[in-house]
Amino acid sequence: MSKTNLFNAIDKGVVTGSDIHRLYAIAKANQCAFPAVNVSSSSTLNAALSAAKSAKMPIIIQFSNGGAASFIGKNSGLPSIDASIAGAIVGAKYVHQVAKSYDVHVILHTDHANRKLLPWIDALLAEGEKFFSQTGQPLFSSHMIDLSEEPIEKNLSTCSEYLKRLKVLDMSLEIELGCTGGEEDGVDNSHLDNSALYTQPEDVAFAYETLHCISPYFTIAASFGNVHGVYQPGNVHLTPIILLQSQNFVSEKYQLKANSLDFVFHGGSGSSAEDISEAISYGVIKMNIDTDTQWAYWQGVSRFNDKFNGYLHSQVGNPDGKDKPNKKYYDPRNWIHAAEASMTSRLLQAYQELQCI
Repeated sequence: MSKTNLFNAIDKGVVTGSDIHRLYAIAKANQCAFPAVNVSSSSTLNAALSAAKSAKMPIIIQFSNGGAASFIGKNSGLPSIDASIAGAIVGAKYVHQVAKSYDVHVILHTDHANRKLLPWIDALLAEGEKFFSQTGQPLFSSHMIDLSEEPIEKNLSTCSEYLKRLKVLDMSLEIELGCTGGEEDGVDNSHLDNSALYTQPEDVAFAYETLHCISPYFTIAASFGNVHGVYQPGNVHLTPIILLQSQNFVSEKYQLKANSLDFVFHGGSGSSAEDISEAISYGVIKMNIDTDTQWAYWQGVSRFNDKFNGYLHSQVGNPDGKDKPNKKYYDPRNWIHAAEASMTSRLLQAYQELQCI
């Protein structure tokens, strides 16, 4: 059965507040999840929106701290933190402007913010408060606070304070319990012992007990062996059953319906369709994919270069003649479009693996 009409009752554009979790509830009931795509430019953002439009499905657009700085360009001259703040604000406002043009649902999110990056989140919340007072809508749908390397009590104490602030703005919070291995965008967990990559059900229950009394609008990135980046097959051992054990433990302890928690799958690049499907069955509603989309974007440029190589070495002169101009080949609109089309194609594959289409 087609799933393309499941979300039509919710307005298109940037989705916030209770509507986010309506999307998640519908996805969970229909055994599918949404790709969460880290973007670093208007081009990568457009490619992601194009995939959502083609799939006729919601998408989660994410800005990491580094990706946000890249959005305004490396030559802005701003200090690193100021560039990340400015880039995230500009990027968010761009999404608000174009999401309805693409006629898609967008959950607008920031990715991994550890304690040293909390000033970045604070600045975005300050800007979000201004935006909310002007429009009645938050600037972002949700933020992620990743304090998974800290003791869980300290992690959840800080997350609780942020959830209180987010609740006022009709926003959601993503937390992390257990660490995602590997390295991504300056967050390096490659030194961690494997035992740190697997979340315990008791920790998930503690998080639920701490946060649900503040707001029901939170998601949990529970680790089940996830690793950022690329790796050889067999080097990463995903155990999605951990999510089921956590769901069952929390449901029994607090008398909740089965699969009540909304889980996030970090490090989705390179994962098998079988692991993805199993994770979805245990309550995953969001899968982060970054490494594979970066590679797909580059492949688009590489294939364009291979196809038109003889036309890309000079402004005039190519295999068709010494006096033939090459402008239509080196025009950035053409090879950037090839990159975007390749990234869009990879995201459509992700939508299939996430059981949306």
